[in-house]
Amino acid sequence: MSIDPTAPTGPVNLLPPAAQPPASGAGATGASGDSALGSLDYQAFLHLLVTQMKNQDPTNPMDSTEQLAQLASFATVEQGINANKNLEQVILSLSFDKASAVIGKRITSADGGLSGIVQGFEVFSDGAVAILEDGSRVRIEPGVKVEEPGT
Repeated sequence: MSIDPTAPTGPVNLLPPAAQPPASGAGATGASGDSALGSLDYQAFLHLLVTQMKNQDPTNPMDSTEQLAQLASFATVEQGINANKNLEQVILSLSFDKASAVIGKRITSADGGLSGIVQGFEVFSDGAVAILEDGSRVRIEPGVKVEEPGT
């Protein structure tokens, strides 16, 4: 067996161009917390699996049960990600319902420090905040008192 001195050395990137991480240097930012594998979709996974099969050692090929196990694992992870997305939408919808129910009502913060009539609200990923008539904000959380105005 001969070795080609012009062949690339080091790790080989098997990801398709769409799933590859951005190159470091100009134009690349380290602020993104998402890895290329986090955005790997089903097509990219199949491309990766086919590339893996093409480049496997012919004297020691990958077992077909191992390939099916990888495919099943990916499908399970993909279903979990989709379920989480759906759950996030349900939680967001419930947050809007919960927050809109307090508009026009008197609200008092859990510590009793702020009180007023709610004129609007903002929903964030970690909960909702009521905006009072005077512009102050009260986080809608356990311990917050909600009453009809004038009581």
